[in-house]
Amino acid sequence: MAAAGAPDGMEEPGMDTEAETVAIEAPARPVNCLEAEAAAGAAAEDSGAARGSLQPAPAQPPGDPAAQASVSNGEDAGGGAGRELVDLKIIWNKTKHDVKFPLDSTGSELKQKIHSITGLPPAMQKVMYKGLVPEDKTLREIKVTSGAKIMVVGSTINDVLAVNTPKDAAQQDAKAEENKKEPLCRQKQHRKVLDKGKPEDVMPSVKGAQERLPTVPLSGMYNKSGGKVRLTFKLEQDQLWIGTKERTEKLPMGSIKNVVSEPIEGHEDYHMMAFQLGPTEASYYWVYWVPTQYVDAIKDTVLGKWQYF
Repeated sequence: MAAAGAPDGMEEPGMDTEAETVAIEAPARPVNCLEAEAAAGAAAEDSGAARGSLQPAPAQPPGDPAAQASVSNGEDAGGGAGRELVDLKIIWNKTKHDVKFPLDSTGSELKQKIHSITGLPPAMQKVMYKGLVPEDKTLREIKVTSGAKIMVVGSTINDVLAVNTPKDAAQQDAKAEENKKEPLCRQKQHRKVLDKGKPEDVMPSVKGAQERLPTVPLSGMYNKSGGKVRLTFKLEQDQLWIGTKERTEKLPMGSIKNVVSEPIEGHEDYHMMAFQLGPTEASYYWVYWVPTQYVDAIKDTVLGKWQYF
């Protein structure tokens, strides 16, 4: 006897509902062990890459050219790359600055460097190395060597306005007053020295020329008492040394109030010159038979008048 059931072609009640329920409630396919390990490894790599992007680059080992290239050599960024450098001691206002500077840079470029260090404008700088440093020549051309001392003289604009303007006016008044007097070389106090004639070791003169100060002392001159005198310009110490047989006076250039000079009548290629050491003419220290080609250089070095123009 056939089992009781639905007739052929007819579905039993509830079959569709049961199938649908099985399809809905069936759990997702389980992940096997190999797939789980692969997923965990990928996540670890992503996390390591993220941390690596936040870590600093490894330090270069000692002596590595790349590390050395990043070390400052005293130049502005890129200023000395591939150029030969020299060590310089720049001295201004009794302060020393140790810098490295390209040997093939010009005096004008050196003034710009000094400006960046001291704040002293290039137009108000007087830069000296065995005399004035020319702006259009390189340090190599004037034979600057490593360790050289570069002397800088100059005042800031504020210093000029506050101190030197009255001084300039006083100098102009003094010069106008001198023009009213008889020539210095005719005055009795000077005549007794000039009448001795030129010293036998007087330095040669070059009329109509202007030269830098020589690297040796100026000698072969007389002082007011008729004794021999020599002038030594110690630029590194910003001093003028006045030497006689008896002693040597070491004068800070800033203490010298004025410098006056006049050609010697009949010997216009030589001058008589005075350094004013105090407030009045009584403090003048006179020197006779100064070669004319050095007169302007002496005034520039002691007074620094160039710096106001």
